[in-house]
Amino acid sequence: MTMPKDTNQYGTIFGGVILSYIDQAGFAEARRHGAHRWVTVAIDKVEFKEPVMLGDVVSLYGRTTRKGRTSVTVEIEVEAERYSSGAIIAVTSARLTMVSVDSTGSPIPFTSPPTVREVTPAR
Repeated sequence: MTMPKDTNQYGTIFGGVILSYIDQAGFAEARRHGAHRWVTVAIDKVEFKEPVMLGDVVSLYGRTTRKGRTSVTVEIEVEAERYSSGAIIAVTSARLTMVSVDSTGSPIPFTSPPTVREVTPAR
């Protein structure tokens, strides 16, 4: 749900906030291809179709459209459920290139054994 801290002077959500959500969704989709560090190397073709309004519930949907050796191309679709009407509106779309890297930041094949271990919560 969008909150007042994310709004601009027009009462809509900053584009940068939506870009941050897109980046996180891109990571979530890339992570399905391997337990590695994934970095965003390109955000390509971002299209803001409609504004996101204060109070809207934002949903992001990612899908892999291309797989290389160390990278995946991910398309993200962003929808907003309007607070006032409940209508579902397509608001933004983007294409990202995500690369799997080792601890030094060098690209590695994402089909290689996991390089990131599961973190257990502190008690």
